[in-house]
Amino acid sequence: MREAIAYTRYVCGVQAKEAPVMGRGARWRVAAALLAAALLVWLWHGGARSAGAQRRRELDAPVEGRELPLIFIGGVPRSGTTLMRAMLDAHPDVRCGQETRVVPRILQMRQHWMRSQKESVRLEQAGVSKAVLDNAIAAFCLEVIVRHGDTAPRLCNKDPLVLKMGTYVLELFPNAKFLFMVRDGRATVHSIITRKVTITGFDLTSYRQCLTKWNHAVELMYQQCKSMGPDKCLVVRYEALVLRPHATMRRVLDFLQLPWHDAVLHHERYINQPNGVALSNVERSSDQVVRPVNLDALDKWVGQIPADVRADMAELAPMLSVLGYDPWANPPRYDAAPDSASERPP
Repeated sequence: MREAIAYTRYVCGVQAKEAPVMGRGARWRVAAALLAAALLVWLWHGGARSAGAQRRRELDAPVEGRELPLIFIGGVPRSGTTLMRAMLDAHPDVRCGQETRVVPRILQMRQHWMRSQKESVRLEQAGVSKAVLDNAIAAFCLEVIVRHGDTAPRLCNKDPLVLKMGTYVLELFPNAKFLFMVRDGRATVHSIITRKVTITGFDLTSYRQCLTKWNHAVELMYQQCKSMGPDKCLVVRYEALVLRPHATMRRVLDFLQLPWHDAVLHHERYINQPNGVALSNVERSSDQVVRPVNLDALDKWVGQIPADVRADMAELAPMLSVLGYDPWANPPRYDAAPDSASERPP
């Protein structure tokens, strides 16, 4: 642009010096020079805009890795998420690994920013568009998921509360699939309380309050799963997993488009083995998944819930009925329940 302006000034200056009164030829030369300068300016601005647009497209393009077919295992804690991830970790093509805790936290931070008008405006004014933020969060999640364990053809994340933001995670990773582990809420709450599992908002001294919290959490996850659709989110009952492990895992592997491998039925053989099932010393379920699949935890809650809470069970936890559990049965007939909560209860 500077060259174009200088050239125009030079030509005009020469003409002014050469002829105080310009003739037709002089006027033509000045007009040609001005036209050439205008063309150069137009090309310069157009090129800058084109380069800027190209740069913007590059900035908005998804970061590498967002196309990976990731697997996410979610559900209310103490619903069988650790058992499912251990069984999948035994598969030679899959690596889940231990809970990270940081993946749901970064997603919750983003959720907080989006819900706050002040924070949303601050991000917009700072030039942090949705595309920029999505790429940053996706890159963070990928770095954690990819690098916190061994490499494998299919990578999996087992941070149960990620499912609360499942539809957004699917925006970040459109080829991902989700396994939603569900379990009788009475059994889940009993396990949370007796094993002293700390979950934000849960009062471990109150079955009534914990059942209300369970109902809210599982309803949110259920709606997220429904919104993603049956090709992206599969509901898996804990009870079906331990009662019918072979049939349940066949359904899971078919959904994930993974070949069948008998190792998924014997995860305990691969505990802390190379490319096997790595366990964390701080996860509450680690001491349980070292054993083969068993039925020991199915009905430990029976007789442990206060009578006044049992009397209000249908009102406290209406999601029990939605998920196909009988709120009045103590214990329910789990062997007669459908394998999937998407099926009609008998």
